[in-house]
Amino acid sequence: MATTEVITVQRRRKYHWPEAQLNFWFVIMIISSSVVLGIFAYLTSVQNSLKLGIPWILPYMITTSALCIIFIIILLGLISQQQLLPGVVVLGSFILFVLWLTGLIETSIQLYGPSGAINSYCNSRPNTQVIDSQQTAVWLANQSLCTDWRAAFAFEIVGTIFLLWIMVMAYQVNRDDFD
Repeated sequence: MATTEVITVQRRRKYHWPEAQLNFWFVIMIISSSVVLGIFAYLTSVQNSLKLGIPWILPYMITTSALCIIFIIILLGLISQQQLLPGVVVLGSFILFVLWLTGLIETSIQLYGPSGAINSYCNSRPNTQVIDSQQTAVWLANQSLCTDWRAAFAFEIVGTIFLLWIMVMAYQVNRDDFD
């Protein structure tokens, strides 16, 4: 009786990621995540020092930004092992995209929403003719907080757009659409 040998050959598919675009994405997302994390951590400390309640958006965006930084570290680890799969990138980016978009919507409501929004306080000026140093200090602190909110909003827009971009890039890498 003759025996037949079955030999299976397993080939690993190599995905070719565009290095320049991927590196640019990493830099922008690290900057966006770090800035948003820092701003919302600072705003949380201000709220604590004033003994005010902390809106849910502050710890939410701190957590979301930290998760994004962890995701970037995981991606860098996968790249170093040459095992970065488009499916992993799409899944993680989609989850983060939803989290960032939720934070972006709430930040816009807090900043530009109905009466009592942060931006309405940002545009106020002292009412008196004589401005003393204490009023000036309060006004400067108010403007600093307003600038922080506006910067966080801007970096959330950038982060959300770049998460959408990496999903498109991963889809193109999966299809070998890059020239």
